[in-house]
Amino acid sequence: MAIFPPAERHWWKEPVEKSEVLWVSIAFIWAIVMFLMMPIWHIYGDQNLANEAYRTTPEAFAAKAEAMVEKYTVREEGNTGIPVVAPPAGEDVYMIARLWEWWPILELEKGKTYRLHLSSMDWQHGFSLQPTNINVQVHPGYELVMTVTPNSTGEHAIVCNEFCGIGHHTMLGRIYVVDKK
Repeated sequence: MAIFPPAERHWWKEPVEKSEVLWVSIAFIWAIVMFLMMPIWHIYGDQNLANEAYRTTPEAFAAKAEAMVEKYTVREEGNTGIPVVAPPAGEDVYMIARLWEWWPILELEKGKTYRLHLSSMDWQHGFSLQPTNINVQVHPGYELVMTVTPNSTGEHAIVCNEFCGIGHHTMLGRIYVVDKK
C-alpha cells in the first residue's frame, strides 16, 4: 500500500504496478501532444500579431500622441474629459498607458487598417483588447507598433492585465469601431 512505507528501504527495486505505468504513459503521451501542438498552433493558429518594437522616451511618445489628439479629436467623452480621436484610415494612431488610464479613446472605422502605437509613461502595463483576442505587454521606453483592422463594430474595452499599482482595477480604456458606410 502507498500509505505505509515499503518494508524494504530500496523502493526503486519494487515492481511498478500496471495502473501506475498506465497513468505515467498517458501523462507522457499527453505531454508530447501538447509539446507538438505549440509549433503547429504558432504556424497555423492565426493568433500571432505582426508587431514591431522601437526604443523611445516617454516625452517623445507623448509628443506624438498629443499631436495626433490635437489633429483628430472629434469630441470629449462624457464628464471624464478624455478626448475621442477619429483618425483617417491608414493613419498611425497612438495610445498612452499611464497610471491608471489609457489615453485617448480611439474611434476607428470597421474594415480599415491602422498602425496602433502603444507605450507606457511609467510602469509595465498590459493591453488586453476585449472581446478581440489581442493581449500584449506595454513597457516604458518602448513603442510597440501593431497593424490592426477592426472587423466588428461597437465598443471594445481595453483592460490592463499587468498589475500596475493600487488603481490597477480602474485602468480601463475604449476603442469605438464604427461603420461609416
